[in-house]
Amino acid sequence: MDQTAGADRLLRETVRGGGGWTAGLALVAVTGAVAELLLPATLGLAVDAALTADGGGPFGGTVGWWPLAACALVVVLVLTDTLGDLATGYGAARATARVRGRLLRHLFRLDVRQVRRHPVGDLVGRLVGQAADAGQAGNAVVLAGIALLPPVGSVVALTLLEPVLGLTLLAGLAVVAVLMRAFVADASTAVGGYQRTLGAIAGRLLESTAGARTVAAAATTDREAERVLAPLSDLAGHGRLTWRLLARASARTAAVAPLLNLAVVAVGGWALAAGWLTPGELVAAVRYAALGAGLGAVLAGLNRLVRARAGAGRVADLLAQPVAGDGDRPLPPGRGALRLRGVGVRADDGRAILDGVDLTVPAGATVAVVGASGAGKSTLAAVAGRLHDPDAGEVLLDGVPLPELAHPALRAAVGYAFDRPVLVGATVHEAIGLALPASAAAPPAGDLPASAPVLRAARDAAVDDCVARLPEGFRTPTGDAPLSGGEAQRLGLARALAAQRLLVLDDATSSLDTATEQRVARAVAGRAGERTRLIVTHRVATAAAADLVAWLDRGRLRAVGPHHRLWADPAYRAVFTAPTAGAPTTAGPAAGIPAAGPESDVPAAAPASRSAAGRRAG
Repeated sequence: MDQTAGADRLLRETVRGGGGWTAGLALVAVTGAVAELLLPATLGLAVDAALTADGGGPFGGTVGWWPLAACALVVVLVLTDTLGDLATGYGAARATARVRGRLLRHLFRLDVRQVRRHPVGDLVGRLVGQAADAGQAGNAVVLAGIALLPPVGSVVALTLLEPVLGLTLLAGLAVVAVLMRAFVADASTAVGGYQRTLGAIAGRLLESTAGARTVAAAATTDREAERVLAPLSDLAGHGRLTWRLLARASARTAAVAPLLNLAVVAVGGWALAAGWLTPGELVAAVRYAALGAGLGAVLAGLNRLVRARAGAGRVADLLAQPVAGDGDRPLPPGRGALRLRGVGVRADDGRAILDGVDLTVPAGATVAVVGASGAGKSTLAAVAGRLHDPDAGEVLLDGVPLPELAHPALRAAVGYAFDRPVLVGATVHEAIGLALPASAAAPPAGDLPASAPVLRAARDAAVDDCVARLPEGFRTPTGDAPLSGGEAQRLGLARALAAQRLLVLDDATSSLDTATEQRVARAVAGRAGERTRLIVTHRVATAAAADLVAWLDRGRLRAVGPHHRLWADPAYRAVFTAPTAGAPTTAGPAAGIPAAGPESDVPAAAPASRSAAGRRAG
């Protein structure tokens, strides 16, 4: 019931979203419908005038005005059809753009976990296909409503000519209305099922496309094709059902229409013989019978309305998912002190991903987050900068809970770099400057290769030489940039380096060679003491270079302390997939990322259990 109400509400909003074009379509369509209803009466009057004319040629006396009026009405019908097509196209385009914009903004504001519950292909299908169907709502409502005017107007006109004729047509239309109602109910179910199944296929196809190399290497192309197309039989079933329902409704309408027409003609002939109708009125009655019984436009309007409502339901399903609100507090002065208190995150099945994590990261320190696969490292990184909120506990940055921070302040304070970054922006320059203020990220003027902040970020991330080799340098469209995995990682790092308080690297250097990683490490460690660094890593050298290591084990924080102290624990050494003999036990520039931040901020020699940041979770 809630989903139906959401679809209807979105449908109403989309009708209004068409703006003046939808209102113009309604005006033009009403004008056309009125002209269509006036035409039979005008023709009937022309016939009666011709039969009673007393000279003056074939259009003698006043008879000439009625044919001219009929021609004028035909011209009006042609004009309204043309203008109606124009208003239909522009109105649908405007409404569709609004629906897509609203859905896209909502998806970006949703919790990352909520978005991941839907396959990307399904989301694209809703954004492209179902949003377009919903965008037709204004046209569908207007045209479906206007399509009722000819039958209703015909009943009224026939009743004015002769009440028996009106009752005859009304009785037939009542039967058709019952049939139409059954069509709407059944077709809604079939169209909704078709759209859901199509979204599932699109999701599987996108997954397979992203993993094409794996599929080819495993020689499972045929099996993967079968998996993607497995729902095809269901899709075909929903499609056949939709066309069957439409064909059945059309057949019933086509069968009733001639009978209605014949009944009105028979009653009209009897009324003419009885002297109740004039010949011209009989001509008008026959035309009104054909107009009232011609229900193809009504059926087409209902079918369009069904598709629009089904599309609106799919879009409304996403829009109904709650968005975590933002606060309005600015960040107080600080250097990125991060604190997690009792943080818990659960999977959809109730399994604990993080369980009661208490972690204090001193301002300006570098903390490496390590643990076996599935320990919760990426989830901890995600809640640290509010990519999503924890299910329990809270996260504070410089003493302020993240949900209370104004969104611009939070995003300026926290920067993320990932192992497989997505480059957002039309050009490489925009992709790097995404997190910078608008003035700093503006495209360079004249012959400058890039704005100064973007160029500095590219150099710090050791990607400037790579960009220089691109066809158009920083102006190269991101889609045309032939980048390796390591180069894409460096562009992602360049984008993240704009962070003012907290820099979060989620395995963001995994594809870099040793020399490049050393260069990037110096940039990451820059601005010593001014911002905090949280680094998810699998590399022992990176952990050794950090001020502190947060060791996660099956969602719980097992220990926090300097790497050289934790290295004494065999279980800690086992975390690293390929530990080497004589692994470094002290931090230094040669170890990877240099230690950063004043020593007063980092508990150095104290045991982990006694340090301000070191804890063990039972």
